[in-house]
Amino acid sequence: MDIAVILPIRDDWTSAAELLQQLAREASGHGCSFHVLLVDDGSSEPCDVGKFRFASETIGAVTLLRLKRNLGHQRAIAIGLVYTLTEISSDAVVVMDADGEDTAAGVVELIQEFSRAGGSTAVFAERRRRTESLQFRIFYRLYRSLHWLLTGIQVRVGNFSILPRRYLSTIVVLPELWNHYAAAVFKSRLPFTKVPIARGHRIAGSSKMNFVSLVTHGLSAISVFGDLVGARLLLATLTGSVLAGGGILAVIAIKLFTQLAIPGWATYAIGSLVIIMMQLLTMAASMTFFILFNRSNLGFIPSRDAAIFIEDAVVVPQGLPAAAQPSLLAAQ
Repeated sequence: MDIAVILPIRDDWTSAAELLQQLAREASGHGCSFHVLLVDDGSSEPCDVGKFRFASETIGAVTLLRLKRNLGHQRAIAIGLVYTLTEISSDAVVVMDADGEDTAAGVVELIQEFSRAGGSTAVFAERRRRTESLQFRIFYRLYRSLHWLLTGIQVRVGNFSILPRRYLSTIVVLPELWNHYAAAVFKSRLPFTKVPIARGHRIAGSSKMNFVSLVTHGLSAISVFGDLVGARLLLATLTGSVLAGGGILAVIAIKLFTQLAIPGWATYAIGSLVIIMMQLLTMAASMTFFILFNRSNLGFIPSRDAAIFIEDAVVVPQGLPAAAQPSLLAAQ
């Protein structure tokens, strides 16, 4: 099986090189050949391409795809998928992070599950355990709850996955891919399955994802389902408006037909409920226009527009002496 491996990377050259060495060892004997695509997402550190020369039949080729600017790992993945479809021949595509938290052993597990499924469906890694801090896990649970409330979809997976090549032609024309890879696959309604895989530890350095970046990443995933979120919020606001209207009628009934009303109470109660109802109706109108606008807006199409962000692509020769390796800097 020929497999393309897409790794978005920003300065994590040491981690990526070690990860690929681990992949060469773990996948040896499994009948796979890998073409690795390193998507350089605006790195500021030079890439020593000598680190990416492997004396292994498992790693058949390594390509360094340099982007003109930092776009974030989700958009780097989108560009990598477009490049893979047009430039790399493969039977399947693995998407993973380059820092080591997506492990080489996990790649083998994905390939095995992919083979058991006949190579006809995508397979995503479902995390059995996480290695992040307690604070991160708490906020991650809050994010999962919010995602479920807004979309009705449970979040259990990330980027780590394997796709049949035939999926690429569908995925790369999805505008949602520009915001979030996994969410775009789910929204595409292409068949997929999940396999439990433990998360690894970062190989070197520290994560460049801060709290703000993580919040942005979570919102990007939710934005993929913007029409669904808008529809659910529209229904919620309309329901609230109906309840507020019912409350107004109840206050009037109490005022006119009972002796329970306190002087001045009905005026304040009705005034408050009218304000609430008007705000909810305004929100409902906004949600309606939002949904209609998104339905008619084509947006960014990765297969059409990704090329404008590509600086160049360099194939790292395999099997050459280290001294014969070309010198390549991630130009800024």
